[in-house]
Amino acid sequence: MSAAPAQPPRRRRWRLRASAVLVALAAYPAFVMIAVYAQWFAAALPGGRNGPADAYRHSLASAIVAYTLSPRCVDWVTAVMERGGQGNPSRAMDAHNNRIGARLGAAAPTWTAMQREVRAAVDHGAIDARSPEQITWRAPDAWQDRLY
Repeated sequence: MSAAPAQPPRRRRWRLRASAVLVALAAYPAFVMIAVYAQWFAAALPGGRNGPADAYRHSLASAIVAYTLSPRCVDWVTAVMERGGQGNPSRAMDAHNNRIGARLGAAAPTWTAMQREVRAAVDHGAIDARSPEQITWRAPDAWQDRLY
């Protein structure tokens, strides 16, 4: 008669579970970034910082998070990373576009529709748009050619 395989010690099981959680927590942001930048590079929009490309990146990332998790997660990230849009025009622009992206992502019936709606919203965006329905970006003199 063979003996049953030994169970890993309790501490080791805890470490394995904690490691699995950490990998999952790291994998999700990587998934979002890969999905965003794959579309972002293909879009070839100007203004990587403060321009249409920046608006696209923020609204698409927010749409993906809202579509795959929840718009509440977008609210939390916006509050933490963009300080709720307070402090400077770039943060205000990013927070504005995050809210629109979250709304589009939450309402999208499919992944493809979500991506299409975000791109259409950016295509209909404008400099200093104030409407909560319209993507916005800053004037071209504030644009910077950056990836973030």
